[in-house]
Amino acid sequence: MRKVNDKHIRILLIEDNPGDIRLIREMLGEVGTVSFNLKWADQLSRGLERLAKGGIDVLLLDLSLPDSHGFDTFTKAHTQVPEVPIVVLTDLNDETVGIRAMQEGAQDYLVKGQVDKNLLVRSIRYAVERQQLVEEVHRLAIVDELTKLYNRRGFLTLAQQQLKIANRTKRGMLLFFMDLDDMKKINDTLGHHEGDMALVEIAAALNETFRDSDIIARIGGDEFVVLAIDLPGSGAETLAARLGENLRIRNSRGKHPYKLSISMGIAHYDPEFPCSIDALLSRADSLMYEQRRRMHR
Repeated sequence: MRKVNDKHIRILLIEDNPGDIRLIREMLGEVGTVSFNLKWADQLSRGLERLAKGGIDVLLLDLSLPDSHGFDTFTKAHTQVPEVPIVVLTDLNDETVGIRAMQEGAQDYLVKGQVDKNLLVRSIRYAVERQQLVEEVHRLAIVDELTKLYNRRGFLTLAQQQLKIANRTKRGMLLFFMDLDDMKKINDTLGHHEGDMALVEIAAALNETFRDSDIIARIGGDEFVVLAIDLPGSGAETLAARLGENLRIRNSRGKHPYKLSISMGIAHYDPEFPCSIDALLSRADSLMYEQRRRMHR
C-alpha cells in the first residue's frame, strides 16, 4: 500500500484557467499545519505524462480542459492511476458529472466558486485517508493474514489475469500445488500455534524459492499454490529441487520438533490448449495426491 505523509502532500492540479490556478495556489499556501507541494498542468495529456512519473499523492482534476471534456476526462485519469485519489473540480452546471465521477471512483468533487480554503484542504486530506483505507481493505481481502501470501481470492484474481496474458503471448506456465505433510499431527501433538508456525515456515521457503513475478498463495488450511510464469523447459525440476533444498536447510536449523515436508503436484499450462484456472488447479491437485500415494506405498 502507498504511504502518504499527511504533513507533506504532493498535489497535481490539471486546470487551464489561470484565475482558478492562482486561487487554489493561494488557498493551499495559507495552511500552516500541512505542507502542500503543488504541480500544475494545463492539459489532460500533459497531466497524464506527469502522473506516469509517479510521486503524486492527490490529483485535483478540472473536467473541462482544452483536450478533454466531461466525464471522459475523469475516466482517462482514473484508468491510468487508479491508486491516486482524485478530487474532481466542476462548474456549477456540471455538478451531476461530479457526482457520477464519485460513483465511479473519485474521492470527492468540488464546485468552482463554492470552495474556500478549509473546504479544499479538508477534501484533499479526506481523499488521501479514504484512498489509503480502500487500499488497506483491498489488501486484506486478497492477502492471507498468517503467511502474508495471497489468499484464494487473491490468487484466483491474479491468476486469471495472467492466464489472459499467457494466451495472448503464447507463453506457458507451471502451477505448483503443495500440501504441508503431517499438518494434523503437528496440530494434535504440539498445538495449533506450532501448526501456524509450520505454515509460516513453508511460506518463507516458497518466497525464497520463487521469483517476485510468480504468484504465491495459501489457498486453504495447509494448501499452497504457485503460478510460475515464463519458465524454461527444465524450470519445474529446478524449482522443485531448490524448494527441497530450502526446506532441508530450514530443517537442519532444528528450530522445530518436526521436519518440514510437502507433497507436490506440478501442472503445465499450454496456451495452445487453453483451460480454466480451476481445471489447472484440479489437475495439479490430482498429481499431488498421486505423488503422496507413491510415497506411502
